[in-house]
Amino acid sequence: MRLRAMRADEWSAVAEVIFESTNRWYERAGKGAIFRGEAASCRLFCEVYEDLDPGCCVVAEDEPLGRLAGSCFYHPRETHVSLGIMNVHPDYFGRGVASRLLKFITDFADAQGKPVRLVSSAMNLDSFSLYTRAGFVPRAVFQDILFPVPAQGLGPIDPRVREAQTEDVARMAALEEQVSGIRRAKDFAYFIENRRGIWHVSVLDDGHGAIAGFLCSVNHPASNMLGPGVMKTEQAATALIRAELDRYRGKSPVFLVPSDQPGLVQQVYSWGGRNCEIHFGQVRGSFEPFRGIVMPTFIPETA
Repeated sequence: MRLRAMRADEWSAVAEVIFESTNRWYERAGKGAIFRGEAASCRLFCEVYEDLDPGCCVVAEDEPLGRLAGSCFYHPRETHVSLGIMNVHPDYFGRGVASRLLKFITDFADAQGKPVRLVSSAMNLDSFSLYTRAGFVPRAVFQDILFPVPAQGLGPIDPRVREAQTEDVARMAALEEQVSGIRRAKDFAYFIENRRGIWHVSVLDDGHGAIAGFLCSVNHPASNMLGPGVMKTEQAATALIRAELDRYRGKSPVFLVPSDQPGLVQQVYSWGGRNCEIHFGQVRGSFEPFRGIVMPTFIPETA
């Protein structure tokens, strides 16, 4: 098994690994397949992660067979390294592929002197054990909320919510640093630019020339999800979630709500949201407690 960088002609092969690995695990856990349709939809991960960080996907190749056994994306950020989606093809489960991929990423981060952050399913004890053995510590619990948005929408939207503009990037990055101690301005500029036509970003003005929060979302066959988002208060989070959900009338997007914000959780329940999974935000290395609301996502991942 050889680890190397993903080649540009392997996007479809990596998409198949992601599709087969993720669906197989959820089916074995008694849930339905997460990805519907064709494996090609999972090229989304290659597209987005390569847009943001070209060359930052490591694959495990079974050289004798010329097959990809696994893949993992990683994202060097200003303050940390983010571990993106990691998958091992079902034919290679239990053969240590994930451990080798993870060590590649942690060695890379250690060489840069940066912590590593990720979002992982609390249901998958194999991955939980993999990460905690490697020194990751669960720092936050998030409830995955599935929300069927009514065809007529959710009603009045807070008038302080507006579409983000390029000039908001610096304020978004500063707010995230204030709330969670990390910084990744490049991600926010990418979402707002939206050259692939799948992103949307809302900000909430605080009335004093600053922003009280922001929330992004992605609309694609492989991922319809709100996040990432950062807000100063539960009230700001409520306004932004309601506004972003209203964009997906007749659809059922998913989003992650921090379990330690009971007012926000109860508000989402009252609208009709329901739990579908639990995720941990895990960190290997330094971590600052959150000083507000953090809503991570699965693409690109940062807890």
